[in-house]
Amino acid sequence: MTIADCSFIERAENLLITGATGCGKSYLACAIGRQSCSFGYRTLYLGMNRFLERISSSKLDGTYVKLLNLIEKTHLIILDDFGLHPLDGITRLAILQILEDRYGKKSVIITSQLPVSKWYEYIGESTIADAIMDRLSVNAHRFELKGESLRKKK
Repeated sequence: MTIADCSFIERAENLLITGATGCGKSYLACAIGRQSCSFGYRTLYLGMNRFLERISSSKLDGTYVKLLNLIEKTHLIILDDFGLHPLDGITRLAILQILEDRYGKKSVIITSQLPVSKWYEYIGESTIADAIMDRLSVNAHRFELKGESLRKKK
């Protein structure tokens, strides 16, 4: 109920949702995002693949600061499928910047097939990984979904 009423957004808390492929991580994140919209919170869904492309292209075309400002103004951002695509130095720094801007002010939901304990290794550079994980996990609710793929049952 603490999550369903979206009060975690008012408290600027994060949600970290992990589990195997098809277990419902994205579905849950989107349901929470939809609920937050119904309460009037501006919400932005970003699949990690598209998000990484968007960061790269905004760096090239000069709209990077505009992208950061859009993300900063959004009450809740959802980063779906964290850990599927390798991070380069530019992306690591962009994620750190976004989390720094949001820390203590706005909420983030991250879904991942990787357990949170593997995120340091995935992020790569230890100093940046420490900074990112500190901003993500200090005020986070963790959900580890279990079970078989829901797609198999269809």
